[in-house]
Amino acid sequence: MEERIAYIGLGSNIGDRRNSIRRALELLGEDKHIEVTGVSDLIETAPLGHFNQPKFANGVAEVKTTLSAEDLYEKLVDTESLLGRKRQGKWQPRTIDLDLLLFGSEVVNEPNLTIPHPQMHLRSFVLKGLCQLDPDLLHPVIKEPMKELAVRLNGQDFMLDHHIPQLVSVAGIIGVGKTTLAKGLPNLLDCKVLLEPYDTNPFMPDVYAGKKELALDSQLYFLTHRINQLNHNALEPGQISISDYVFNKERIYAKRLLNAQQLDLYDKIYQSISAEVTQPRLVIYLQDSAQKCLERIHDRNRPYEQIIELQFLEDLNGDYERLFTEWKICPVIRIQMAEFDCMRDDHIEHLANQVKYYIAE
Repeated sequence: MEERIAYIGLGSNIGDRRNSIRRALELLGEDKHIEVTGVSDLIETAPLGHFNQPKFANGVAEVKTTLSAEDLYEKLVDTESLLGRKRQGKWQPRTIDLDLLLFGSEVVNEPNLTIPHPQMHLRSFVLKGLCQLDPDLLHPVIKEPMKELAVRLNGQDFMLDHHIPQLVSVAGIIGVGKTTLAKGLPNLLDCKVLLEPYDTNPFMPDVYAGKKELALDSQLYFLTHRINQLNHNALEPGQISISDYVFNKERIYAKRLLNAQQLDLYDKIYQSISAEVTQPRLVIYLQDSAQKCLERIHDRNRPYEQIIELQFLEDLNGDYERLFTEWKICPVIRIQMAEFDCMRDDHIEHLANQVKYYIAE
């Protein structure tokens, strides 16, 4: 059979973890059909699922093999058994864990085997190892390199969960294209769209016209509307929804538009109700220059937006970048709008196919 390159996830959290991983690699290398060609550094990670167990040592191995994907998988299972793994259910402690992550560019969907590993793109400890071995390696389904998938997680590990609402939030500054994108995805994702009430906010035109005494009213209008859209009772478990805003940006605008007294009152209200908001399972963060966004604002010609200044948009860009630099809530797909067209079907389809792998359909 043709030789293939495969990648194997390595893990252990019982006994001498590093020795178990070393012994597993030795056993694999003794098979004449398998050559271990690379091993990433091992890192310590907290266990997923059940947290009342020891930390894992995790890494990734690269192998060359003439086995089929199914035969390599069976070899991994046999090796786990030889090293004393007891299969007592998901998320349990284990002496050794060998996951077949990738097998060339093959896609396998069988009852006992799925390749690529269905949640590898949600595990920073897996992506770090893969990036060390080959950062440009392409995910066969998501069609993005490992270095890009790793950036999306910001060092965090996530799990798919069918029991909570599947909220996808599109984020970015005014004029970047959030609403256009949010409206373009539902036909491909079978979901509902939650839009910001710009056109129904009675205070916004006056606020943009300089009536700062109404800024608090405007922000509270948005805040109460978002609570109605995103509270835990409004979105059903498993339901896919796309919003053209991320709730966590509320304080960005509040800090920019409110005076100290207004902000103090706003924060008290914000803190009292923000716990009721459903957090996103994925953020799509649109990025573009402030100048390009200002041009779009002028083109769409909302009267009250025409006095928006370039400096205000540049400041917002900085605020959003700080928000997502520290973001730990969910994966973030960053899109450079200079390279993405919301009106092109192939661009939207590629993004929609990626989104499907970050939510529990």
